[in-house]
Amino acid sequence: MLKDFADLSTPLVADACVRTGLPLRVAPPGIGSVATGHRIAGPALPVRHYGSVDVFLEALDAGRPGDVLVIDNGGRTDEACVGDLAVLEAAQAGLTGVAVWGLHRDTPELAEIGLPVFSYGSLPAGPVRLDEREPEALASARFGAHLVTAGDLVFGDADGVLFLAAERVEEVLDAARRIRDVEREQARRIRTSDSLRRQTAFGDYLVLREADPSYTFRRHLRRIGGAIEE
Repeated sequence: MLKDFADLSTPLVADACVRTGLPLRVAPPGIGSVATGHRIAGPALPVRHYGSVDVFLEALDAGRPGDVLVIDNGGRTDEACVGDLAVLEAAQAGLTGVAVWGLHRDTPELAEIGLPVFSYGSLPAGPVRLDEREPEALASARFGAHLVTAGDLVFGDADGVLFLAAERVEEVLDAARRIRDVEREQARRIRTSDSLRRQTAFGDYLVLREADPSYTFRRHLRRIGGAIEE
């Protein structure tokens, strides 16, 4: 999956979701990679954290090489729920990354391990609580407004993290590649002084919008085969 994502980006995948009518499931703003340049792509391995690392070890027992560990820590900013030992264990289990709805710690060690980790950021303090475990602890993970299960794929890069139902992945990635190709050609033409306004017949759009206020720029782009938004 990381190979399929190699020449794409989360903005392209997000636009492709819109293009194909799939609901956008984007992680909250602020979720980013511990190390610059890291990317993740793979099946979700969901787990909910309750204050102890044992639930991560149990999740890894059920994981497969290539999975991305998706940790639900409720978006808490008062504790770091994952550190070097858990991430090193995930790397040794063949996982391709970790996405945390919360914070991490042991930043230098994580950078040395090299397994991509995405979170809100770092905090020295670990958990001092031990909450009651839910039945869904290993079946699903909340990540912001979204529920992530083993039927989802995870994509992450410098722009953030998003989730996609596995059964729609080929359709969405194909759409993302088409959008990428159009945008690359548009960018090439801008660099050769063929402005985006000219490429998108923006003057014509303004005339058409004047005649029909419901005529949107997105509709116009679809009509002419352009791409900027979705």
